[in-house]
Amino acid sequence: MSNADQLIAHTLGIAEDRVTDGLEYQSIREWDSLGHVSLMVAIEEAYGVEVDDDLTLELRSVAAIRGFAAARNAEGTTREGADRTAAGGTVRGAAETPAKAPAGRRTVHRGLEGVVFDQTAVTRIDGAAGTLEYRGYSIHDLAEQASFEEVAHLLVHGELPDAAALEAFAKQLSAARELPQPVLELARSLAHAHPMDALRTCVSALGAHAPRRAAGTDESCDEAREAGIELIARIPMIVAAHHAFRSGREPLRPAEGATHAEAFLTVLLGERPTPAAVRFIDKGFIVHADHSSNASAFTARVAIGCRAGMTAALTAAVAAFAGSVHGGAAERVVGLIDRVGTPENAEAHVAAVQGRGEPVMGFGHRVYRTEDPRVRHLRSTVVELSEERGDTGGLDILDAVAAAMAPYGRHGVAANVDLYAGLAYRLLGLPDDLAVPLFAVGRTPGWVAQALEQQSNNVLIRPLLDYVGPQGRTYPGADAR
Repeated sequence: MSNADQLIAHTLGIAEDRVTDGLEYQSIREWDSLGHVSLMVAIEEAYGVEVDDDLTLELRSVAAIRGFAAARNAEGTTREGADRTAAGGTVRGAAETPAKAPAGRRTVHRGLEGVVFDQTAVTRIDGAAGTLEYRGYSIHDLAEQASFEEVAHLLVHGELPDAAALEAFAKQLSAARELPQPVLELARSLAHAHPMDALRTCVSALGAHAPRRAAGTDESCDEAREAGIELIARIPMIVAAHHAFRSGREPLRPAEGATHAEAFLTVLLGERPTPAAVRFIDKGFIVHADHSSNASAFTARVAIGCRAGMTAALTAAVAAFAGSVHGGAAERVVGLIDRVGTPENAEAHVAAVQGRGEPVMGFGHRVYRTEDPRVRHLRSTVVELSEERGDTGGLDILDAVAAAMAPYGRHGVAANVDLYAGLAYRLLGLPDDLAVPLFAVGRTPGWVAQALEQQSNNVLIRPLLDYVGPQGRTYPGADAR
Protein backbone atom coordinates (compact mmCIF):
# COMPACT_ATOMS: atom_id res chain seq x y z
CA MET A 1 0.00 0.00 0.00
CA SER A 2 1.29 3.46 -0.93
CA ASN A 3 1.88 6.25 1.55
CA ALA A 4 -1.11 8.08 0.06
CA ASP A 5 -3.34 5.06 0.71
CA GLN A 6 -2.11 4.81 4.28
CA LEU A 7 -2.77 8.51 4.82
CA ILE A 8 -6.34 8.16 3.51
CA ALA A 9 -7.06 5.09 5.63
CA HIS A 10 -5.62 6.62 8.79
CA THR A 11 -7.30 10.00 8.40
CA LEU A 12 -10.72 8.59 7.60
CA GLY A 13 -10.39 5.81 10.16
CA ILE A 14 -11.13 3.00 7.70
CA ALA A 15 -9.48 -0.32 6.92
CA GLU A 16 -6.71 -0.14 4.31
CA ASP A 17 -8.45 -2.61 2.01
CA ARG A 18 -11.30 -0.12 1.58
CA VAL A 19 -8.98 2.39 -0.10
CA THR A 20 -9.65 1.72 -3.80
CA ASP A 21 -9.88 3.87 -6.93
CA GLY A 22 -13.67 3.70 -6.70
CA LEU A 23 -13.76 5.34 -3.26
CA GLU A 24 -14.92 8.97 -3.44
CA TYR A 25 -15.98 11.87 -1.23
CA GLN A 26 -19.48 11.23 0.18
CA SER A 27 -19.45 7.63 -1.09
CA ILE A 28 -19.01 6.36 2.48
CA ARG A 29 -20.10 7.70 5.86
CA GLU A 30 -16.53 8.31 7.03
CA TRP A 31 -15.70 10.51 4.04
CA ASP A 32 -18.17 13.26 4.86
CA SER A 33 -17.54 17.01 4.61
CA LEU A 34 -15.58 17.20 7.86
CA GLY A 35 -13.68 14.04 7.00
CA HIS A 36 -12.69 15.66 3.71
CA VAL A 37 -11.35 18.72 5.51
CA SER A 38 -9.31 16.50 7.84
CA LEU A 39 -7.95 14.73 4.78
CA MET A 40 -6.91 18.03 3.19
CA VAL A 41 -5.13 19.08 6.38
CA ALA A 42 -3.32 15.72 6.48
CA ILE A 43 -2.26 16.14 2.83
CA GLU A 44 -0.89 19.60 3.60
CA GLU A 45 1.21 18.21 6.44
CA ALA A 46 2.38 15.14 4.53
CA TYR A 47 3.32 16.84 1.25
CA GLY A 48 4.28 20.33 2.39
CA VAL A 49 1.71 22.10 0.23
CA GLU A 50 -1.09 24.57 0.84
CA VAL A 51 -4.31 22.98 -0.33
CA ASP A 52 -6.40 25.78 -1.81
CA ASP A 53 -10.09 25.66 -2.77
CA ASP A 54 -9.39 24.41 -6.30
CA LEU A 55 -7.29 21.52 -5.08
CA THR A 56 -9.83 20.71 -2.36
CA LEU A 57 -12.46 20.29 -5.08
CA GLU A 58 -10.13 18.17 -7.22
CA LEU A 59 -9.00 15.74 -4.52
CA ARG A 60 -12.41 14.13 -4.07
CA SER A 61 -11.50 10.53 -4.87
CA VAL A 62 -8.80 8.03 -4.05
CA ALA A 63 -7.80 8.02 -7.72
CA ALA A 64 -7.30 11.80 -7.69
CA ILE A 65 -5.30 11.74 -4.44
CA ARG A 66 -3.11 8.90 -5.74
CA GLY A 67 -2.41 10.90 -8.88
CA PHE A 68 -1.60 14.00 -6.87
CA ALA A 69 0.75 12.04 -4.58
CA ALA A 70 2.53 10.51 -7.57
CA ALA A 71 3.01 13.95 -9.10
CA ARG A 72 4.38 15.34 -5.83
CA ASN A 73 6.75 12.39 -5.41
CA ALA A 74 8.02 12.85 -8.97
CA GLU A 75 8.84 16.47 -8.13
CA GLY A 76 10.90 15.36 -5.17
CA THR A 77 8.32 16.92 -2.78
CA THR A 78 9.44 20.43 -3.75
CA ARG A 79 6.85 23.19 -3.76
CA GLU A 80 7.62 24.00 -7.42
CA GLY A 81 6.41 21.81 -10.28
CA ALA A 82 6.26 22.16 -13.99
CA ASP A 83 2.52 22.75 -13.82
CA ARG A 84 2.44 24.90 -10.69
CA THR A 85 2.44 28.68 -11.10
CA ALA A 86 5.19 30.73 -9.59
CA ALA A 87 2.60 32.49 -7.47
CA GLY A 88 1.75 29.30 -5.66
CA GLY A 89 -1.22 28.07 -7.68
CA THR A 90 -2.64 24.59 -7.53
CA VAL A 91 -0.55 21.58 -8.50
CA ARG A 92 -1.93 20.16 -11.77
CA GLY A 93 -1.48 16.73 -13.18
CA ALA A 94 -3.22 13.45 -12.56
CA ALA A 95 -5.62 15.09 -10.11
CA GLU A 96 -6.91 17.59 -12.66
CA THR A 97 -9.44 15.42 -14.47
CA PRO A 98 -12.37 14.46 -12.26
CA ALA A 99 -13.33 10.82 -12.11
CA LYS A 100 -15.96 9.86 -14.65
CA ALA A 101 -18.75 7.34 -14.29
CA PRO A 102 -18.10 3.98 -15.98
CA ALA A 103 -19.34 3.68 -19.56
CA GLY A 104 -23.09 3.19 -19.72
CA ARG A 105 -23.65 4.47 -16.18
CA ARG A 106 -25.16 7.77 -15.07
CA THR A 107 -23.11 10.22 -13.06
CA VAL A 108 -24.38 9.98 -9.49
CA HIS A 109 -24.46 13.09 -7.31
CA ARG A 110 -24.81 11.55 -3.85
CA GLY A 111 -26.93 13.70 -1.57
CA LEU A 112 -27.79 15.72 -4.73
CA GLU A 113 -24.59 17.67 -4.08
CA GLY A 114 -24.00 20.31 -6.72
CA VAL A 115 -27.39 19.71 -8.34
CA VAL A 116 -29.46 22.87 -8.96
CA PHE A 117 -33.05 21.66 -8.97
CA ASP A 118 -34.90 24.98 -9.35
CA GLN A 119 -34.68 28.76 -9.17
CA THR A 120 -35.47 30.86 -6.08
CA ALA A 121 -36.06 34.48 -5.11
CA VAL A 122 -36.13 33.78 -1.36
CA THR A 123 -32.57 33.46 -0.09
CA ARG A 124 -29.13 33.95 -1.63
CA ILE A 125 -26.03 32.31 -0.18
CA ASP A 126 -22.46 32.82 -1.37
CA GLY A 127 -20.51 30.24 0.61
CA ALA A 128 -17.11 31.47 -0.55
CA ALA A 129 -17.78 35.07 0.44
CA GLY A 130 -19.83 34.27 3.56
CA THR A 131 -22.89 36.09 2.22
CA LEU A 132 -26.48 35.48 3.34
CA GLU A 133 -29.37 37.58 2.02
CA TYR A 134 -33.13 37.28 2.42
CA ARG A 135 -34.80 38.58 -0.76
CA GLY A 136 -31.77 40.77 -1.45
CA TYR A 137 -31.29 42.17 2.08
CA SER A 138 -28.08 41.37 3.96
CA ILE A 139 -28.48 39.29 7.10
CA HIS A 140 -26.23 41.83 8.83
CA ASP A 141 -28.65 44.70 8.15
CA LEU A 142 -31.69 42.62 9.07
CA ALA A 143 -30.17 41.24 12.28
CA GLU A 144 -29.11 44.67 13.49
CA GLN A 145 -32.05 46.80 12.35
CA ALA A 146 -35.16 44.71 11.67
CA SER A 147 -37.65 42.92 13.91
CA PHE A 148 -38.65 39.30 13.49
CA GLU A 149 -42.10 40.39 12.33
CA GLU A 150 -40.55 42.48 9.54
CA VAL A 151 -38.35 39.59 8.41
CA ALA A 152 -41.21 37.08 8.51
CA HIS A 153 -43.32 39.46 6.39
CA LEU A 154 -40.41 39.87 3.98
CA LEU A 155 -40.05 36.12 3.54
CA VAL A 156 -43.75 35.29 3.28
CA HIS A 157 -44.97 38.30 1.25
CA GLY A 158 -41.79 39.15 -0.66
CA GLU A 159 -41.23 42.71 0.60
CA LEU A 160 -40.54 44.56 3.83
CA PRO A 161 -43.78 45.98 5.25
CA ASP A 162 -44.59 49.66 5.67
CA ALA A 163 -45.93 50.78 9.04
CA ALA A 164 -49.54 49.88 8.27
CA ALA A 165 -48.68 46.48 6.81
CA LEU A 166 -46.39 45.70 9.76
CA GLU A 167 -49.13 46.53 12.26
CA ALA A 168 -51.62 44.36 10.36
CA PHE A 169 -49.16 41.46 10.14
CA ALA A 170 -48.34 41.65 13.86
CA LYS A 171 -52.07 41.60 14.68
CA GLN A 172 -52.53 38.60 12.40
CA LEU A 173 -49.80 36.71 14.22
CA SER A 174 -51.22 37.67 17.61
CA ALA A 175 -54.73 36.55 16.68
CA ALA A 176 -53.45 33.17 15.46
CA ARG A 177 -51.37 32.28 18.53
CA GLU A 178 -54.07 30.51 20.51
CA LEU A 179 -53.83 26.78 20.00
CA PRO A 180 -56.91 24.60 19.45
CA GLN A 181 -57.77 23.02 22.80
CA PRO A 182 -57.26 19.43 21.56
CA VAL A 183 -53.75 20.33 20.37
CA LEU A 184 -53.00 21.98 23.69
CA GLU A 185 -54.16 18.83 25.51
CA LEU A 186 -52.05 16.72 23.16
CA ALA A 187 -49.01 18.78 24.12
CA ARG A 188 -49.89 18.19 27.78
CA SER A 189 -50.11 14.43 27.21
CA LEU A 190 -46.64 14.48 25.61
CA ALA A 191 -44.94 16.16 28.57
CA HIS A 192 -42.65 13.12 28.85
CA ALA A 193 -41.52 13.31 25.20
CA HIS A 194 -38.54 15.06 23.65
CA PRO A 195 -39.61 18.59 22.60
CA MET A 196 -38.97 17.87 18.90
CA ASP A 197 -41.12 14.73 19.00
CA ALA A 198 -43.89 16.71 20.70
CA LEU A 199 -43.53 19.53 18.16
CA ARG A 200 -43.75 17.21 15.16
CA THR A 201 -46.80 15.45 16.58
CA CYS A 202 -48.64 18.65 17.47
CA VAL A 203 -47.89 20.38 14.15
CA SER A 204 -49.35 17.36 12.40
CA ALA A 205 -52.41 17.53 14.68
CA LEU A 206 -52.97 21.16 13.66
CA GLY A 207 -53.75 19.87 10.19
CA ALA A 208 -56.73 17.93 11.55
CA HIS A 209 -58.17 21.18 12.96
CA ALA A 210 -57.73 23.23 9.79
CA PRO A 211 -60.77 24.31 7.77
CA ARG A 212 -62.02 21.48 5.60
CA ARG A 213 -61.77 21.84 1.82
CA ALA A 214 -64.17 20.32 -0.65
CA ALA A 215 -63.29 16.75 -1.59
CA GLY A 216 -60.87 16.54 -4.49
CA THR A 217 -59.64 20.14 -4.18
CA ASP A 218 -56.09 21.22 -3.43
CA GLU A 219 -55.01 24.03 -1.14
CA SER A 220 -54.79 27.30 -3.07
CA CYS A 221 -51.77 29.60 -2.83
CA ASP A 222 -53.79 32.08 -0.74
CA GLU A 223 -54.97 29.30 1.58
CA ALA A 224 -51.43 28.00 1.89
CA ARG A 225 -50.15 31.47 2.80
CA GLU A 226 -52.81 31.91 5.49
CA ALA A 227 -52.02 28.46 6.87
CA GLY A 228 -48.32 29.32 6.85
CA ILE A 229 -48.83 32.53 8.82
CA GLU A 230 -50.88 30.60 11.39
CA LEU A 231 -48.03 28.10 11.70
CA ILE A 232 -45.49 30.91 12.22
CA ALA A 233 -47.67 32.04 15.16
CA ARG A 234 -48.52 28.60 16.56
CA ILE A 235 -45.30 26.61 16.31
CA PRO A 236 -43.59 28.74 19.01
CA MET A 237 -46.68 28.36 21.21
CA ILE A 238 -46.47 24.56 20.89
CA VAL A 239 -42.82 24.57 21.97
CA ALA A 240 -43.52 26.98 24.84
CA ALA A 241 -46.68 25.22 26.07
CA HIS A 242 -45.02 21.80 25.98
CA HIS A 243 -42.13 23.13 28.06
CA ALA A 244 -44.58 24.70 30.53
CA PHE A 245 -46.44 21.40 30.94
CA ARG A 246 -43.29 19.36 31.53
CA SER A 247 -42.15 22.01 34.01
CA GLY A 248 -45.34 21.46 36.01
CA ARG A 249 -47.09 24.73 35.22
CA GLU A 250 -49.86 26.04 33.00
CA PRO A 251 -48.92 28.22 30.02
CA LEU A 252 -49.31 31.94 30.66
CA ARG A 253 -51.25 34.15 28.30
CA PRO A 254 -48.92 36.74 26.67
CA ALA A 255 -49.64 40.40 27.32
CA GLU A 256 -51.80 42.25 24.79
CA GLY A 257 -49.58 43.77 22.13
CA ALA A 258 -46.57 41.60 22.97
CA THR A 259 -44.08 41.10 20.16
CA HIS A 260 -43.48 37.65 18.72
CA ALA A 261 -40.34 37.19 20.84
CA GLU A 262 -41.97 38.56 24.01
CA ALA A 263 -45.03 36.34 23.63
CA PHE A 264 -42.92 33.25 23.08
CA LEU A 265 -40.61 33.89 26.03
CA THR A 266 -43.50 34.69 28.37
CA VAL A 267 -45.09 31.30 27.75
CA LEU A 268 -41.74 29.47 27.64
CA LEU A 269 -40.30 30.94 30.85
CA GLY A 270 -43.52 31.49 32.77
CA GLU A 271 -42.53 35.08 33.52
CA ARG A 272 -41.94 38.40 31.85
CA PRO A 273 -38.61 38.21 29.95
CA THR A 274 -35.77 40.69 30.30
CA PRO A 275 -34.97 43.06 27.41
CA ALA A 276 -31.68 41.23 26.78
CA ALA A 277 -33.50 37.90 26.49
CA VAL A 278 -36.02 39.40 24.06
CA ARG A 279 -33.22 40.88 21.93
CA PHE A 280 -31.46 37.52 21.77
CA ILE A 281 -34.59 35.60 20.77
CA ASP A 282 -35.63 38.23 18.22
CA LYS A 283 -32.17 38.29 16.65
CA GLY A 284 -31.85 34.50 16.89
CA PHE A 285 -35.12 34.00 15.06
CA ILE A 286 -33.99 36.42 12.33
CA VAL A 287 -30.65 34.73 11.63
CA HIS A 288 -32.30 31.28 11.68
CA ALA A 289 -35.26 32.30 9.50
CA ASP A 290 -34.12 30.70 6.24
CA HIS A 291 -31.10 29.11 4.63
CA SER A 292 -32.05 28.28 1.06
CA SER A 293 -32.32 24.61 0.07
CA ASN A 294 -31.27 22.94 3.29
CA ALA A 295 -32.56 19.44 4.00
CA SER A 296 -35.72 20.49 5.87
CA ALA A 297 -36.66 23.20 3.34
CA PHE A 298 -36.16 20.69 0.54
CA THR A 299 -38.37 18.26 2.43
CA ALA A 300 -41.07 20.93 2.72
CA ARG A 301 -40.81 21.58 -1.02
CA VAL A 302 -41.13 17.86 -1.83
CA ALA A 303 -44.22 17.54 0.37
CA ILE A 304 -46.06 20.62 -0.89
CA GLY A 305 -44.98 19.73 -4.42
CA CYS A 306 -47.08 16.59 -3.97
CA ARG A 307 -50.06 18.89 -3.14
CA ALA A 308 -49.99 17.71 0.46
CA GLY A 309 -50.72 21.20 1.84
CA MET A 310 -48.82 23.66 4.02
CA THR A 311 -49.34 21.95 7.38
CA ALA A 312 -48.18 18.61 5.97
CA ALA A 313 -45.17 20.31 4.40
CA LEU A 314 -44.12 21.86 7.71
CA THR A 315 -44.72 18.60 9.58
CA ALA A 316 -42.32 16.96 7.16
CA ALA A 317 -39.84 19.82 7.58
CA VAL A 318 -39.91 19.50 11.38
CA ALA A 319 -39.35 15.74 11.09
CA ALA A 320 -36.31 16.24 8.85
CA PHE A 321 -34.96 19.08 10.97
CA ALA A 322 -34.87 16.88 14.08
CA GLY A 323 -32.20 14.64 12.53
CA SER A 324 -28.79 14.64 14.21
CA VAL A 325 -26.93 15.83 11.10
CA HIS A 326 -29.35 18.70 10.44
CA GLY A 327 -31.00 20.83 13.13
CA GLY A 328 -30.44 18.11 15.70
CA ALA A 329 -26.76 18.95 15.73
CA ALA A 330 -27.58 22.07 17.77
CA GLU A 331 -28.39 19.97 20.83
CA ARG A 332 -25.09 18.11 20.60
CA VAL A 333 -23.16 21.40 20.46
CA VAL A 334 -24.45 22.54 23.85
CA GLY A 335 -22.46 19.85 25.64
CA LEU A 336 -19.20 21.17 24.17
CA ILE A 337 -18.85 23.55 27.12
CA ASP A 338 -19.04 20.64 29.57
CA ARG A 339 -16.64 18.45 27.61
CA VAL A 340 -13.97 21.18 27.42
CA GLY A 341 -14.41 22.38 31.01
CA THR A 342 -12.04 25.36 30.99
CA PRO A 343 -10.55 27.65 28.32
CA GLU A 344 -7.12 26.14 29.03
CA ASN A 345 -8.36 22.71 27.89
CA ALA A 346 -9.56 23.92 24.49
CA GLU A 347 -6.45 23.07 22.43
CA ALA A 348 -6.12 19.61 23.97
CA HIS A 349 -9.81 18.90 23.39
CA VAL A 350 -9.61 19.90 19.73
CA ALA A 351 -6.47 17.79 19.21
CA ALA A 352 -8.04 14.76 20.89
CA VAL A 353 -11.28 14.97 18.90
CA GLN A 354 -9.48 15.48 15.60
CA GLY A 355 -7.13 12.63 16.48
CA ARG A 356 -10.14 10.32 16.74
CA GLY A 357 -11.37 11.47 13.34
CA GLU A 358 -14.46 13.06 14.86
CA PRO A 359 -15.90 16.52 14.17
CA VAL A 360 -15.64 19.31 16.72
CA MET A 361 -19.27 20.22 17.30
CA GLY A 362 -20.24 23.78 16.40
CA PHE A 363 -17.77 24.05 13.53
CA GLY A 364 -18.07 23.51 9.80
CA HIS A 365 -20.94 23.98 7.39
CA ARG A 366 -21.97 22.29 4.16
CA VAL A 367 -22.19 25.67 2.38
CA TYR A 368 -19.81 28.21 3.91
CA ARG A 369 -16.10 28.20 3.09
CA THR A 370 -15.52 31.14 5.43
CA GLU A 371 -17.20 32.55 8.53
CA ASP A 372 -20.87 31.69 8.87
CA PRO A 373 -22.31 35.24 8.67
CA ARG A 374 -24.88 34.47 11.37
CA VAL A 375 -22.31 33.72 14.09
CA ARG A 376 -21.30 37.28 14.94
CA HIS A 377 -24.89 38.30 15.70
CA LEU A 378 -25.54 35.40 18.05
CA ARG A 379 -22.21 35.91 19.80
CA SER A 380 -22.94 39.60 20.39
CA THR A 381 -26.20 38.80 22.16
CA VAL A 382 -24.52 36.00 24.14
CA VAL A 383 -21.98 38.56 25.34
CA GLU A 384 -24.86 40.76 26.51
CA LEU A 385 -26.63 37.87 28.25
CA SER A 386 -23.39 36.69 29.89
CA GLU A 387 -22.72 40.15 31.29
CA GLU A 388 -26.33 40.50 32.44
CA ARG A 389 -26.06 37.16 34.29
CA GLY A 390 -22.55 37.90 35.57
CA ASP A 391 -21.23 34.65 34.08
CA THR A 392 -18.75 34.72 31.20
CA GLY A 393 -17.28 31.26 31.84
CA GLY A 394 -19.12 29.52 29.00
CA LEU A 395 -18.34 32.32 26.57
CA ASP A 396 -14.63 32.14 27.44
CA ILE A 397 -14.60 28.39 26.75
CA LEU A 398 -16.29 28.72 23.36
CA ASP A 399 -14.00 31.56 22.32
CA ALA A 400 -10.98 29.44 23.28
CA VAL A 401 -12.26 26.50 21.22
CA ALA A 402 -12.83 28.85 18.27
CA ALA A 403 -9.21 30.02 18.57
CA ALA A 404 -7.98 26.40 18.69
CA MET A 405 -9.97 25.62 15.54
CA ALA A 406 -8.50 28.57 13.61
CA PRO A 407 -6.12 26.39 11.49
CA TYR A 408 -9.15 24.59 10.06
CA GLY A 409 -10.91 27.83 9.17
CA ARG A 410 -9.05 28.07 5.86
CA HIS A 411 -10.79 24.87 4.78
CA GLY A 412 -14.27 26.01 5.67
CA VAL A 413 -14.44 24.59 9.20
CA ALA A 414 -15.14 27.83 11.02
CA ALA A 415 -17.69 28.42 13.78
CA ASN A 416 -21.24 27.79 12.64
CA VAL A 417 -24.59 29.13 13.80
CA ASP A 418 -24.96 26.45 16.49
CA LEU A 419 -21.84 27.32 18.49
CA TYR A 420 -23.08 30.21 20.62
CA ALA A 421 -26.84 29.59 20.50
CA GLY A 422 -26.81 26.76 23.03
CA LEU A 423 -24.93 28.83 25.59
CA ALA A 424 -27.57 31.54 25.31
CA TYR A 425 -30.32 29.04 26.04
CA ARG A 426 -28.44 27.92 29.15
CA LEU A 427 -28.05 31.53 30.24
CA LEU A 428 -31.84 31.83 29.93
CA GLY A 429 -32.19 28.85 32.27
CA LEU A 430 -33.45 26.50 29.55
CA PRO A 431 -32.57 22.81 29.23
CA ASP A 432 -30.27 21.67 26.44
CA ASP A 433 -33.00 19.76 24.60
CA LEU A 434 -34.73 23.03 23.68
CA ALA A 435 -31.84 24.06 21.41
CA VAL A 436 -33.32 22.34 18.35
CA PRO A 437 -36.98 23.37 18.77
CA LEU A 438 -35.97 27.01 19.31
CA PHE A 439 -34.00 26.81 16.06
CA ALA A 440 -37.10 25.33 14.39
CA VAL A 441 -39.29 28.17 15.66
CA GLY A 442 -37.00 30.67 13.97
CA ARG A 443 -36.82 28.63 10.76
CA THR A 444 -40.62 28.44 10.31
CA PRO A 445 -40.98 31.58 8.10
CA GLY A 446 -38.33 30.20 5.76
CA TRP A 447 -40.10 26.86 5.45
CA VAL A 448 -43.33 28.70 4.68
CA ALA A 449 -41.65 30.94 2.08
CA GLN A 450 -39.92 27.99 0.41
CA ALA A 451 -43.14 25.97 0.31
CA LEU A 452 -45.10 28.91 -1.14
CA GLU A 453 -42.47 29.42 -3.82
CA GLN A 454 -42.60 25.74 -4.73
CA GLN A 455 -46.39 25.79 -4.92
CA SER A 456 -46.52 28.95 -7.03
CA ASN A 457 -44.72 27.27 -9.95
CA ASN A 458 -44.92 23.64 -8.98
CA VAL A 459 -43.27 20.61 -10.51
CA LEU A 460 -43.27 17.23 -8.79
CA ILE A 461 -39.78 16.62 -7.40
CA ARG A 462 -38.90 13.13 -8.53
CA PRO A 463 -35.15 12.35 -8.85
CA LEU A 464 -33.79 9.01 -10.03
CA LEU A 465 -31.69 6.26 -8.46
CA ASP A 466 -28.93 4.41 -10.32
CA TYR A 467 -29.66 0.72 -9.79
CA VAL A 468 -26.49 -1.34 -9.10
CA GLY A 469 -27.99 -4.53 -7.67
CA PRO A 470 -28.43 -7.94 -9.31
CA GLN A 471 -30.70 -8.33 -12.33
CA GLY A 472 -32.66 -11.10 -14.02
CA ARG A 473 -32.63 -13.47 -11.06
CA THR A 474 -34.71 -16.64 -11.16
CA TYR A 475 -37.21 -17.04 -8.35
CA PRO A 476 -36.38 -20.20 -6.34
CA GLY A 477 -39.04 -22.25 -4.63
CA ALA A 478 -39.07 -22.35 -0.83
CA ASP A 479 -37.43 -25.79 -0.73
CA ALA A 480 -34.56 -24.59 -2.95
CA ARG A 481 -33.47 -21.65 -0.75
